[in-house]
Amino acid sequence: MKVGVVSDTHLRSMTRDFQWIYDQYLSGVDMILHAGDIVSMDVVEFLEKDNFHGVYGNMDPLEMRAILPDRLVLDVGGYRVGLIHGWGSSEGLEERIRPVFRDVDVIVYGHSHKAVSHVKDGILFFNPGTATGYSASGAHSIGILEFGDTISGTIIPI
Repeated sequence: MKVGVVSDTHLRSMTRDFQWIYDQYLSGVDMILHAGDIVSMDVVEFLEKDNFHGVYGNMDPLEMRAILPDRLVLDVGGYRVGLIHGWGSSEGLEERIRPVFRDVDVIVYGHSHKAVSHVKDGILFFNPGTATGYSASGAHSIGILEFGDTISGTIIPI
C-alpha cells in the first residue's frame, strides 16, 4: 500500500502549485494523510475525493477543527499509524508527541516544517516537511510511506 503524506500546506485556497504536487506525486496513491495546518477548507474538499485522513493543526480555523480530529490512529496495511500535527518548539517535538500514542508502528506528524524519516525505539517517525508553507531553508517536500512486509518512508523534495 502506498500512502502520500503532506503537512503544513498553509493554503488559503487551492492553488496551481498544490494541484501540480497532487498530479505529480499523489494522484496514484492508495491513501493521503495530511498532518495539519491545512488552513483552507478548499484543500480538504479537494483531498476528500480520495481516501483522505487528516488532523487539524495550530493554524487551522475553527471550521477545520469542527470536522477534523487533533489526532488519529489508522490501520494501514496491517500497521498502526498515529497521525498528529504537534505543538510547541521544534526542539523536543518527537518526545512530546510520542506519549500520545500507544502500540503504533508509525507516527506521522507536522508542525516543524522539517522533513524527517527515522526509526526510534522501533517506531518510524515521519514528518513530510512543508509542502507549500514557509520554510526557513526554502525547502519544500512531501512524503510517501509504503506498507508491505516492512514500512518505508521517502521524503520527496518539491
